[in-house]
Amino acid sequence: MAIKVRSVVSEDWQDVKRIYEAGIETKMATFESKAPASYDEWFGETNPQCSFVAYEEIHILGWCKLSPVSKRNVYKGVGEVSIYIDTHAKGKGIGDLLLKHMIIASEKEGFWTLESKIFKENVASLNLHIKNGFRIVGVREKIAQLDGIWKDNVLLERRNSI
Repeated sequence: MAIKVRSVVSEDWQDVKRIYEAGIETKMATFESKAPASYDEWFGETNPQCSFVAYEEIHILGWCKLSPVSKRNVYKGVGEVSIYIDTHAKGKGIGDLLLKHMIIASEKEGFWTLESKIFKENVASLNLHIKNGFRIVGVREKIAQLDGIWKDNVLLERRNSI
């Protein structure tokens, strides 16, 4: 079977949550310690045209979403990327497939900058973003603690062709 991509919908929440919780457990994906309680809380201000799931048959293998970085009108074309892949589906190109879909959709939606904040230990995610045209713009050293350990965030951005 081929891996396909479609827009994320509320019915995907349990799979999205399961994949997010697995990411939380790695201690390499987020400062969060638990998943949101509901789809609406997770989705929030997310752009629905730029948020996807990758699936094979009926199994969701990963997801991505694009959230605004600010409510200020001048930043309406700047979005923050979140992307998570099921533990059992890593290494199959799913992250690349999802990120490429998001980039194309974000350009159609008028986004001019995509940004991502990635733990420096998360080499796979850093490489994925760089492969897709992101560049490192800085490192926020000891920006926050995770389980009492200070963590650095690598800041990346991608300028769309707008």
